Amino acid sequence: MIEEFLERDRAQNRARINAETAKIAFRELQRFFAAGKLMCVDMDLDLVETALAVQQDDIALIESWIADQRVARVSDEQARAWVETDAVLWAVVVKPWVLVQAVGDDADSRSG
Repeated sequence: MIEEFLERDRAQNRARINAETAKIAFRELQRFFAAGKLMCVDMDLDLVETALAVQQDDIALIESWIADQRVARVSDEQARAWVETDAVLWAVVVKPWVLVQAVGDDADSRSG
């Protein structure tokens, strides 16, 4: 009974996060980068699942991704590359963070 409730709650949270995910130009995210709130998610991770882990404070999982450099703050170098290419990214807000992931041709610039 409790497991069913937890799974239903997780599914609802995942659906909500998925609905809040959108493609956006990096230039629209520069203020979050400047504030140190922009986190890049590696292409081998699911952006929605990563956002869900952040929302649910799954510290062990998040720390492992950070240690493996699969989730990281966007670097100055990455930001410059995205500005130069006018990159469009997948993005989702999980306060206080904005998680981003490369889209299409920008996927070669995997993580910050």
